[in-house]
Amino acid sequence: MEKVLTLGCTGGIGSGKSYVSRIFARLGYPVYFSDDRAKMLYDKDPVLLGQIVDLLGEEVLEDGRINRRVMAGKIFGNETLLRQVEGFVHPAVLRDFRNWKEEVCVELAKKGRKPAFVVFESAILLESKLVMGCADKVLHVKAPYELRIERVMKRDAATRGQVEERISRQWRDAERDSMSDFVIFADSKRALLPQIAGVIAGMGV
Repeated sequence: MEKVLTLGCTGGIGSGKSYVSRIFARLGYPVYFSDDRAKMLYDKDPVLLGQIVDLLGEEVLEDGRINRRVMAGKIFGNETLLRQVEGFVHPAVLRDFRNWKEEVCVELAKKGRKPAFVVFESAILLESKLVMGCADKVLHVKAPYELRIERVMKRDAATRGQVEERISRQWRDAERDSMSDFVIFADSKRALLPQIAGVIAGMGV
């Protein structure tokens, strides 16, 4: 099968990357939402489940599934355990993405179609060398700091301090910019569709 390119879409919390990714989906470009798929993999991927149970103990299991609240309680504030869990999750997501991409391309081929490219939406795309390796080009979606805080406070019913703390743990926009091929400003001022059209043209397909 002819190679189908992958556009990695990333950005900080509250940046609008998921919203931009949904626009790509509406335009007919298949989108893999990694956070949603990762949550599913905790229940569906036997390799990942086994690795987490071996690391954290049987008490993280509830009715044969990972109790994410119990798991979060075990790894909260423990950088070593957090990195170990990420070391299990990232490869699982990558395996799942590759399977998803192949299935999407096969299904479209049955209909006589071939996607120009697929989109891999991930908050940690650039932070993880393993995950970043799946992207042919990278799109960084960004928004002003105060707007991001406002969005997340409203979305998650979180306090300003909680949101600022989460942002502080992520990369700065300048770091993402330096490793991205495209930048979209989701600032509620500049129209998104012309910016997205520029990315599509820049994919060269």
